[in-house]
Amino acid sequence: MQPELIETFLDLVESRSFHRTAERQGLTQSTVSGRVRALEAALGVRLFSRSRAGTHLTTEGLKFEPHARALRHAWAEAKRSVEQTGAQAVTLRIGIQNDLAAGHIGDWIAGFRRALPQAGFYIEPDYSAQMCADLATGLLDFAVLFTPRATPDLHFSTVGQVSYRLISSDGARRDGLRADRFIRANYSPAFGLAHRATLPEMEAAPLAAGQNAAVAGLLQSIGGAGFVLQDTAQALVATGNFHLVTDVAPLTQPVYAAMHLRHRTSALHRRLLKIVERQLGRR
Repeated sequence: MQPELIETFLDLVESRSFHRTAERQGLTQSTVSGRVRALEAALGVRLFSRSRAGTHLTTEGLKFEPHARALRHAWAEAKRSVEQTGAQAVTLRIGIQNDLAAGHIGDWIAGFRRALPQAGFYIEPDYSAQMCADLATGLLDFAVLFTPRATPDLHFSTVGQVSYRLISSDGARRDGLRADRFIRANYSPAFGLAHRATLPEMEAAPLAAGQNAAVAGLLQSIGGAGFVLQDTAQALVATGNFHLVTDVAPLTQPVYAAMHLRHRTSALHRRLLKIVERQLGRR
């Protein structure tokens, strides 16, 4: 197996362009073409057809695509299985949505270690899109995230939700909000839609951020109003500088556990899933 051939094939499936794949992988276009020819020669079929409309998979290419994804994931797991892990039997790589890290990571890891005392853990706070990509390629074993990315390689389970509250340094009523002093939070596509439906007049706000810590830091520095996590809201209100905006309902964000499809029945992954569910209060 030549992993670089599989990587180039899968990138080309996504980009539909030899030129774009060459740019994305830091290769020459002739190298991309050579890798595709080598893979086609090994399989004895043509994988792509090229026309003015772009590059498209042939029937044989469509059949090979799911096998290529499985090969890429298996190769990543095989490499990791022979890495040095010290005294641990296995090291699990776990991704966690940035906004969940501060409030949940300690409890979750404590639960993971009690359930799996022989395992080591590597934790990577990140955003949903990157975690989905890393799960598909085998760089992560398990992730907790806000936005599932539809792909045949991944399995998602709803594990709970978190709440965001609107706070303001300018009073406790909606009619006291000003767009020029509003920080528009955009924590996920679903949250953005809910925010727009709740406060359409704030879509023109000139300042926006996509992470709870960033919104909270801006509020503390310059004042104004914005949605932050429930615990963050309570802490900022306790300083005496902010108010809960009482006539605007909290916005909730669903939370999902994600893993590769081949792990959905794994006893180990099911244990991780149950721990996350308990911590988020779902029974």
